[in-house]
Amino acid sequence: MNYFAHARRFLDGNPYFVAGVALPDWLGVVDRKVRVQSKRANPWINDADPDVVSFARGILRHHRDDDWFHTTVAFVELSLGFAKDLRELLADDDGARPSFLGHILVEMLLDSELISAEPAELDRYYDVIRSLDRFKVQRMVNEMAARPTDNLAFFIERFCELEFLYDYSDDEKLLGRLNGVMKRVNLPALPDRLREFFPEARRTVARRRDELLAGETE
Repeated sequence: MNYFAHARRFLDGNPYFVAGVALPDWLGVVDRKVRVQSKRANPWINDADPDVVSFARGILRHHRDDDWFHTTVAFVELSLGFAKDLRELLADDDGARPSFLGHILVEMLLDSELISAEPAELDRYYDVIRSLDRFKVQRMVNEMAARPTDNLAFFIERFCELEFLYDYSDDEKLLGRLNGVMKRVNLPALPDRLREFFPEARRTVARRRDELLAGETE
C-alpha cells in the first residue's frame, strides 16, 4: 500500500495516527537506516500523551496493513504480471529492476485509482499532514527508533510542498516520480517508452481494486 491507500479511512481521526501510517514510507525516503518496527511502537500505545498513542497505533496499522496487502492474490498476481511485462518492454534489463518496479507500480496505481474516485479526499489528506507539528513527529520517532534522524521534520515540510501524489494520475509525471525512486535506490533511469505501458496497467489495477483492498478492517 502507498500513502493515500494507507491513510484515507482515518482522515477524521487524530492527525498523528495519519502521520504514523505514513511514517515507514517517509523514513524509506528520508533516512532508510532509521526504522520504527511494530515491536518498538507497541510500548507507546499506553503513553499519557494521546498524540503519541495515536502515532504509535498508526505505525502498527501501517505494518499490519502491509502484511495482509502484500499477500493478497491480486497483489501477487499483478506485481508478478507487471514485472514480466516490464522485463519484455525493457528488453535490455535482466536485473531486479522490473520486479521492483512491478511491486511499486501496483501500489502507486492503486493510490491513483483511489484518488480519482474521491479527489477531494487527497486535498483533505494534505490538510491533515499540514496540521501536524512536524518537529513533534520527529521527536516521537527519535524516542521510538534505535537510531535518531535529524531530517524528518524538513522532509514532512517538503512532502506537503511537493504534493507529489497528485502526479500519479498523469502518465508523464508518474514516469518522473518513478525515476525519482530509481535514482534513490541506485537503479538506472526508465525510458520514455514506459509511458506506453501505463494506460493498460491503470485499467488492470482498477479492475482488481476491490480484491486488492479485501483485507481492510477498521
